[in-house]
Amino acid sequence: MSNKIISHFLVTINDIASSIMMKYKFSMGIDGVIEPIYFLITSFGFAILSFINYRKSGKTLETIYLSILTVFFIVCFFILNFY
Repeated sequence: MSNKIISHFLVTINDIASSIMMKYKFSMGIDGVIEPIYFLITSFGFAILSFINYRKSGKTLETIYLSILTVFFIVCFFILNFY
């Protein structure tokens, strides 16, 4: 009984993953090209992490480091996207 549930669960996860792959067509390869949108998404992640860290522990070295990474990745996004 439990094997049937697990196999159904795995089939469902595989269906969801394949539908996501078909919808967005992430074409990542080893050709040396990094899309600029990845830098923007990463900078948003660093901004959220720096905000959470600032709320938790105040202005620490880690918060400053995450904020610098946020600015750096936004600058990289603009450089790759517009130059």
